[in-house]
Amino acid sequence: MKRSLFFLAVFAISMAIISSCSNTRNNPDVSDENSLIDHKVDSLLALMTLEEKIGQMVQYNGSWDLTGPPSNMGDKEKAERVKKGLVGSMLNVTSVKATREAQKMAIDSSRLKIPLIFGYDVIHGYKTIFPIPLGETASWDLELMQKSAQIAAAEASASGIQWTFAPMMDISRDARWGRIMEGAGEDPYLNAKVAVARIKGFQGDDLTAKNTIAACAKHFAGYGMAEAGRDYNTANLGVHELHNTVLYPFKAAADAGVATFMNSFNEIDGIPATADEDIQRNILKDEWGWKGFIVSDWGSIAELVAHGVAKDKYEASNLAIHAGSDMDMEGNAYEANLEKLVNDGKVDVSLIDNAVRRILKVKFELGLFDDPFKYCDEEREKEVVYSTPNQEFSREVAKRSIVLLKNEGQLLPLKKDIKTLAVIGPLADDKDTPIGNWRAKGQKNSAVSLLEGVKAMVSPGTNVIYEKGCDLTIDYLKKGQNSFLLPLKINEEDVSKIPAAVAAARKADAVLLAIGENAYQTGEGRSQTHIGFAGVQLQLLNEILKVNKNIVIVLMNGRPMDITWAAEHTPTILECWHLGSQAGNAIADVVFGDYNPSGKLPVTFPYSVGQEPLYYNQKNTGRPFNVQHVTYSGYTDSPKTGLYPFGYGLSYTTFAYQNLTLDKTEIGKEGSVQVSVDVTNTGNLEGEEVVQLYIRDLVGSITRPVRELKAFEKVALKAGETKTVNFTLGKEQLQFYTLNGKWEVEPGDFDVFVGGDSGASLKATFTVVD
Repeated sequence: MKRSLFFLAVFAISMAIISSCSNTRNNPDVSDENSLIDHKVDSLLALMTLEEKIGQMVQYNGSWDLTGPPSNMGDKEKAERVKKGLVGSMLNVTSVKATREAQKMAIDSSRLKIPLIFGYDVIHGYKTIFPIPLGETASWDLELMQKSAQIAAAEASASGIQWTFAPMMDISRDARWGRIMEGAGEDPYLNAKVAVARIKGFQGDDLTAKNTIAACAKHFAGYGMAEAGRDYNTANLGVHELHNTVLYPFKAAADAGVATFMNSFNEIDGIPATADEDIQRNILKDEWGWKGFIVSDWGSIAELVAHGVAKDKYEASNLAIHAGSDMDMEGNAYEANLEKLVNDGKVDVSLIDNAVRRILKVKFELGLFDDPFKYCDEEREKEVVYSTPNQEFSREVAKRSIVLLKNEGQLLPLKKDIKTLAVIGPLADDKDTPIGNWRAKGQKNSAVSLLEGVKAMVSPGTNVIYEKGCDLTIDYLKKGQNSFLLPLKINEEDVSKIPAAVAAARKADAVLLAIGENAYQTGEGRSQTHIGFAGVQLQLLNEILKVNKNIVIVLMNGRPMDITWAAEHTPTILECWHLGSQAGNAIADVVFGDYNPSGKLPVTFPYSVGQEPLYYNQKNTGRPFNVQHVTYSGYTDSPKTGLYPFGYGLSYTTFAYQNLTLDKTEIGKEGSVQVSVDVTNTGNLEGEEVVQLYIRDLVGSITRPVRELKAFEKVALKAGETKTVNFTLGKEQLQFYTLNGKWEVEPGDFDVFVGGDSGASLKATFTVVD
């Protein structure tokens, strides 16, 4: 009955909209769905006061328990503004019960009954947690990533969420930057492909479906290029680097129909991104023709004052609205200043209309005007969230994200009936670290630990010995303090647990040593100058090596680490990232051979932090490295390249590449060349290989990278089997943002490389002619 009354109220207030729409359904200009939505938006906009329009541009954090009354004056004021229809969105309001109560405030009390849109950081799962995005990217499996985003969307939407602040597609070249864990690594092409897969997973084919949510392309732009890897820091980018590297995945996201964008905290060449009219309004909205809305990052409009480009929030709001920032996330800038800016003649109301039109359009596309409570189904919430099928798929994604970095002497896979196995390390029985940072509703200590996974996998006769070996961190937080916001305290001194670990290792046939990083060593604000093993972990490794050489390092981390010493002294290393809810089971699947690892690195692992930022697709310089001479571009105390290159990853089998063939050696600028290569499984086990194609444009109007990833395909091969893998190189792959200030293919010679990582040696050449 209450819902019926609601719809009657909406009908009475918005009769002009309904009448107008019904009269235009047969009009060819508004007959398609997009045009019809546009017409509804315009009709609703005509009914709104300036104050109500500005309200749609305001997003509040749900900082109080929305199932009860607000507890302080600030929250009471927020609640009153929601009831008056002066808030467009809320974030961090989760669960069916909470979102229903918040939506009721807007619907039952406001004049126009415009529904709220609820946003949340659903980064790598909602309650069922998948590998951190960097780790999941190591699967190089786009269908897998699309499905994990689809499951995350289903769980989030079942809990009342309609919008995620993901995927992050910042190019991340610096391992010191804490948020490298949240993206897809260092390569623009791979970032673009992964971003589109995740957007498709979140949004599906129909945003009105109750199991899909709006995605958000972030952070626009340059956030991952922060100087010194220090979060929120300045990004120094030239125009060609901006277009060819940073903006490339965002253009792919816009073309894929991503519903929203989020701008970034950093500045580019002296202009904070939130106030950058060129990238937001001129490029994104006008040149690319993108129709969604841009939300600021948390308080980034207000932070224009700290940047020093505005003296107060009044000036900051003026800069942001002109630049194209449509919604103010928790900045308290727009709601306090936009109306005055209009009245003072500094902001034309058309700018506000444009922003509100974009926001309302997304709400219509989500179907919120048809039923603002469509996501409020507690039975669906109980059925979908953290379901058994979702847990099973989390395990599948996790095992496919593991990268085998080293396997000297084929120590892996271990036999399940191994007599004695030592499981050692500060992360070995850690049920929280595998959840990773940006964990949404992932519950503390809810992951399957490595120890649990191993015990579930080995034979009944296997003796599993566990010792912690050392503490990685010291628990110093007071009750109720949020570990997401506070720094960690590393154990730098206590080695009292090492002797027991050494004794266990001495008894064992093999050792699984779980070391790396705590979940909160990476993430927002978690930049580090030291990217090696923190605390006394290397001391633990060294002592165990003295009594047992059969060590498998199970590396759990959120960034590419400096593991040079460990790689030199241990036979086997598994890169296991922070793998999510089913981490321990997935690692056991690989350790004991139930799954043959197929992951490949989406980032370069350095020899030393001093190499950072480090990435494979760098420029040649005028003095390429010469090991025989010091006056060339390199280091006197370290290799120039990384310890493990981009695209690298081993298998329990081996692969050979041969017969690289081009169907032509000369094409026009609009033409294409077909590339084929034979890939053979030369080992004794079935396995999967990520076949990677790179190009080098030998001469350009601007300097070009030494290599660029332009295609890849993951293929499954039985032992002894050969498959021919085919790729097409055409305008889309060969064009770049040239000295002419536009995307075009330039004539000249191109090298093509195909292989199992960015160091592929199999080469062919073709020429593009005018």
